[in-house]
Amino acid sequence: MIKPAYKDIIRDITKRMGNGMADYAKNAEHLEKGVNTIKDYELYCHYVAGLVGEGLTRLFVEAKLANPVLLERPQLMESMGQFLQQTNIIRDIREDHDDRRYFWPREIWSKYVDSLPDLFLPENREKALHCQSEMVLNALEKADDCLFYMAGAKEQSVFNFVAIPQAMAIATLELCFQNYSMFERNIKISKGSACRLMLDSTQDLRTVCEVFRTYARKIHAKNQPSDPHFLDISIACGKIERFIESVFPTQNAKSLRQEPEPPARTEVGEPNEVRETGWVMKPPLTPEEAEKKRKEDLEAKWDVIYIIAAVFATLFVISGVMIGVAYYLGARFDLAYTSLKDGNLKPPADAAQQVINAATSVAESGKSAARNEL
Repeated sequence: MIKPAYKDIIRDITKRMGNGMADYAKNAEHLEKGVNTIKDYELYCHYVAGLVGEGLTRLFVEAKLANPVLLERPQLMESMGQFLQQTNIIRDIREDHDDRRYFWPREIWSKYVDSLPDLFLPENREKALHCQSEMVLNALEKADDCLFYMAGAKEQSVFNFVAIPQAMAIATLELCFQNYSMFERNIKISKGSACRLMLDSTQDLRTVCEVFRTYARKIHAKNQPSDPHFLDISIACGKIERFIESVFPTQNAKSLRQEPEPPARTEVGEPNEVRETGWVMKPPLTPEEAEKKRKEDLEAKWDVIYIIAAVFATLFVISGVMIGVAYYLGARFDLAYTSLKDGNLKPPADAAQQVINAATSVAESGKSAARNEL
């Protein structure tokens, strides 16, 4: 049996989604001319996919499979649905045109052509690509929110469930970008790429971030300066890179020499914690945890002090033993002290000759003593 709490969530989302889709189904202008404004376009995506993201998030949190902080950031779950649905709408432009369905908003395509079907005319190839880049830009701006959302998945199966479609979406977006073939036929990523993405997306957040980084760089590489959205797309790709770098900093010789930056902070004001099984938004420490951490830090500090003291004590004992042995064997420390006191920090220039003379004198004395004995 389904828990009552789950039933309430499903009932609420289903009702809101049905009412929203009914509004579009009864809208004669939408049926005839398609979506009018970007706001209408995103509202349609909200009813189709955004509400699904909200419902799933509420179910995940209710089952304690996701971080409750996600419910405090509704734009994250909304971006998850918007990113998927907008990518599908971009990719399916040819199929929708053949079926006389129009979801690209007039507010965007009217900047380039007089009617949406004109995008499919060969003479409007460049205009079609410019229109397409604006559609891609609108979706790409939600990618970093998707990564943020996936950080809140506590359980591996939930992470896999949300990560696989997002990885497929960023790969599809890259396939469509600056690819005029999408206006000629329905295009999809290859089965081999899909399998690779599924394997990568079932690892951890670090691997999924690398997938997003890879395709964001491919999009940036295909970006053309002649495109009117060149700068905005470059910025959107940079946002993805910056977000990933703030979570998983690149390790190289230069970065290791630099002072580490403080941990990235979310908009809810909490530091992010990264682990190999995923990324979770760490809640504030309780007073007991804070006191425990303070004691551990103090204990670690004293451990370092004790180690340093032990090293110096060992050196002192070894030096004392060496000096004692030297003194026992006849070392004249008084002469050394007197020499240092007189400022003789270096041996005299004729020190070598003095040593030779002393050795010769000792040898002559030995010979004289031997003759006397004979």
